[in-house]
Amino acid sequence: MIEAIHIIGGGLAGSEAAWQIAQAGTRVVLHEMRPVRGTEAHQTDGLAELVCSNSLRSDDPENNAVGLLHEEMRRAGSLVLRAADAHKLPAGGALAVDRHGFSAVITGALADHPNVEIRREEIALPRPEWGSTIVATGPLTAPALADFIRSLTDTEALSFFDAIAPIIHRDSIDMNIAWMQSRYDKGDGADYVNCPLNQEQYAAFVDALLTGEKTEFKEWEKSTPYFEGCLPVEVMAARGVDTLRYGPMKPVGLFDARTSARPYAVVQLRQDNALGTLWNMVGFQTKLKHAEQTRIFRMIPGLFEASFARLGGLHRNTFINSPRLLDGQLRLKALPALRFAGQITGVEGYVESAAIGLLAGRFAAAEARGDVCDPPPPTTAFGALLAHITGGADAATFQPMNVNFGLFPDLAPSEKVRGRDRKKALSHRALADLEKWLGLPKEAPK
Repeated sequence: MIEAIHIIGGGLAGSEAAWQIAQAGTRVVLHEMRPVRGTEAHQTDGLAELVCSNSLRSDDPENNAVGLLHEEMRRAGSLVLRAADAHKLPAGGALAVDRHGFSAVITGALADHPNVEIRREEIALPRPEWGSTIVATGPLTAPALADFIRSLTDTEALSFFDAIAPIIHRDSIDMNIAWMQSRYDKGDGADYVNCPLNQEQYAAFVDALLTGEKTEFKEWEKSTPYFEGCLPVEVMAARGVDTLRYGPMKPVGLFDARTSARPYAVVQLRQDNALGTLWNMVGFQTKLKHAEQTRIFRMIPGLFEASFARLGGLHRNTFINSPRLLDGQLRLKALPALRFAGQITGVEGYVESAAIGLLAGRFAAAEARGDVCDPPPPTTAFGALLAHITGGADAATFQPMNVNFGLFPDLAPSEKVRGRDRKKALSHRALADLEKWLGLPKEAPK
């Protein structure tokens, strides 16, 4: 009888790994410490809770690498993508979801699966009798487990700070000032609330961000860097007065049809729940103190009377040096019975974390059956991301990475094209190679 595979962590990666293992016919025990022990960022005890944003980013498989990863996950039977598609919200070309509905689908599917047992308990270290185990504890790994990982790897885990954006009640937004539009009218053309600033308002807002009171770091946190893809808005502002205007506040592709005016800068809000009552400030993750957030963000035209459902925050993100520590099947070289999955491996983003969970689950399930699941081809989004974290990146300078076309092998000389056509060609090649990978299981050597 095949022993159950144990998974520590019920986030997106752990939940996806559990689903893949269970669907393959192998028993799985999923250990989730919430609600026995909470975290600095989670608010519920639901599996796969989204805490930073409700957006899984672009859903365009031909022009964006994360959109391609969405499509690969769908074709591989991803539970995360099934839940996302079931609770999709309007967000232009992005895949945004109702966070509570999304988590409820995943929690229910795993709770109802005959091959899945969910145990609500904090795990300080994997137990020797478990055998095959996947650590998918994400950026908020409990201290005791983090210490155990350090003892195994004989290296300090790297860390960086991740910031959370505020969420605003829709009925407190002044739509006499703001208007609905997606940049370049993508999607349905009106998926975002846009709050315009003129040059004087923008300058005052940037100055307030720079002088506002910030959260103080503890002594042990002072050497921890930020992740470039999720910088606090005030850190971006400190890089130059126009940084925000070329980043989350860029006005390009937007104008108020009521006045035909093109704003100097824009703050966009994206729908955060299915009812449309909560809206997320896009790109406004912050480490400002709560009172300062309320004061400064109410300087934004359209948000003068804003009511905040959740203010922004800051938490530390922890990951291992995967190129040095993991093999191509996500196993710890020092202890092959232990696999790692999700953000702790050094991928950045919900989608990437779930994708690595999917692969870890497939690898573990195949191994439990005595089979071999070859890694996906590096020409796929799955394979490009996996190859990067398990050997493609320089271990000496390893930092978290989103999936991007720069990780893919180049096209053959006869196929080389430029611009958007190049991305389309990479995507078409990826999906063709993915189909071969999904359809050609390999038996274990005798």
